[in-house]
Amino acid sequence: MAKITFIGAGSLVFTKNLVRDLLTFPAFEDCTIMLMDIDEERLGFAKEAVNNIISAGGYSSAKAETTTNRAEALKGANGVVSTILVGDLPVWRTDLEIPKSFGVDINIGDTRGPAGIFRFLRTVPVMLDICRDIERYCPDAVFLNYTNPMAMLCRAMQGETKVTVTGLCHSVQGTAAMLAKWIGAPIEEITYTCAGINHQAFYLDYKWNGKDAYPLIREAVQNRPEIYNEEQVRNEMYLHLDYYVTESSGHNSEYNAWFRKRPELIEKYCTHGTGWNPGEYALTVKNAERKRSNWKNQLMAWRDSPIDLKRGNEYASYIFNAVFGDHTLFQFNGNVRNFGLIDNLPEGACVEVPMLASRQGLSPIHVGPLPDQLALLVNTSSRCEELAVEGALTGDPRKIFHAICYDPLTSAVLSLAEIKSMVDQMFKVNQDWLPQFKHLS
Repeated sequence: MAKITFIGAGSLVFTKNLVRDLLTFPAFEDCTIMLMDIDEERLGFAKEAVNNIISAGGYSSAKAETTTNRAEALKGANGVVSTILVGDLPVWRTDLEIPKSFGVDINIGDTRGPAGIFRFLRTVPVMLDICRDIERYCPDAVFLNYTNPMAMLCRAMQGETKVTVTGLCHSVQGTAAMLAKWIGAPIEEITYTCAGINHQAFYLDYKWNGKDAYPLIREAVQNRPEIYNEEQVRNEMYLHLDYYVTESSGHNSEYNAWFRKRPELIEKYCTHGTGWNPGEYALTVKNAERKRSNWKNQLMAWRDSPIDLKRGNEYASYIFNAVFGDHTLFQFNGNVRNFGLIDNLPEGACVEVPMLASRQGLSPIHVGPLPDQLALLVNTSSRCEELAVEGALTGDPRKIFHAICYDPLTSAVLSLAEIKSMVDQMFKVNQDWLPQFKHLS
């Protein structure tokens, strides 16, 4: 009987959907779903939601348990999932507001750049502690991380621990389905090779029944305004770089120097077609404030919403089934260190590549080189991430400053002296969250 542990189970929508997926596999019909969170009230909502699924599906042999004790949650687990968030709105909003005050207009800020790096600095000590507990209490478990910033966290965990861990992002299969819809193709007839780094992975090939479908995608983007306007930033990147990127326009607008360095560019590309209208940090903060003030009502709504027992397309349940369920092979895109996987990205950095899940574990697949124009863009982000990870692990604030110096959007807007002032302010407001930088206090 499998035991699957959710760390951060109070992330109720994700927990609910993944538990639904898990219980559709016969191998997990009698599993124990262990829900762990530091917030007992949110944990109670999560248990009720899981029990609703167990009841609706007739999974009488499955059971849900809860705890606020991480060691108890992990003992004997076969699989572990993380959806944690370290810090609350008061510190998180400074990730966006301090750069904004310097003219760096970040849209979401959970992945890379100054906002993503400081979120990483707050989160990595906790994630490493989770990994060390996995080593202690369930060393053979498969650990699937959904917490951002994905690449930097996975790089640190894989470099510092022996845990079998990879990071998962729904943008790969989500974008593949979006492109299929645009060209009128059933998704089951689509195949692709996708590689790069998290949120900057590209479909190196995209085929419909074995035939190159990129000409159809280009025709749709160029000739159908409703499609172009749906993803303005990503479509501009595709039209000029020739390959489609996985993550949304709202995210990708902040990962490069092309779209957010001047107000008129933000208005042209980032205000109406990013999926995060109006494409500015203010709305992101406003939404977070609204959710925070109304969280209990939202949790009750999510808990009590109609239950669709049909399996979804998140990777986690399929991976667990392949490794310790019925062992059906499953190929997916995951985040893993680059040892001979992508030839022209930094050795040892975290890359997002095809992987195979089986009873042998998780096996990444060699991709080869990225096209030169993609490698230039992705190398910049990857090397900044490597420097940020090194700074986090050594407690060296100078390395964090240097990593942010080369962030494409930041460097397009600010001078080196301005970047230093911005980073100093961000360290000041974050110092209570950064035990690895003891000399700052």
